[in-house]
Amino acid sequence: MANEAVLIIQTGLPIPFTVANGTGIEKGALLKMTDLMTAAASDGAEDNVAGIAASEKIASDGKVRLGVYREGIFKVTASGAINVGDTVALKGSANLVIAATATALGGETLGIALETAAEAETFLMELRPGCNMQALS
Repeated sequence: MANEAVLIIQTGLPIPFTVANGTGIEKGALLKMTDLMTAAASDGAEDNVAGIAASEKIASDGKVRLGVYREGIFKVTASGAINVGDTVALKGSANLVIAATATALGGETLGIALETAAEAETFLMELRPGCNMQALS
């Protein structure tokens, strides 16, 4: 898969989420939350974040559980300019990360940029879903 998130430093274990049996999900895919502890591949800007797929899920393999990282340091790919310290969010189906808008709700944020990146560059990000709590005040 292009633009997969690559685990660099594991700071927590993946936790099991429910996924659709008929759907394939690649290792390192950015995932959105569709229901309580239910994940699917991200397909829209600033989806509610589930996390990052810890392993591959093969379509129609009978499995409906997938380990999902909700913390850690990952190398991800930027869509647009991102500055160190920026709160970042899901871009959509291309498995890219964008700088979060000031109005992004907490659950729509993916983490914090640990370095500056330009369009299509990879950079280190701390995975921290819901880290943009200032948007809620």
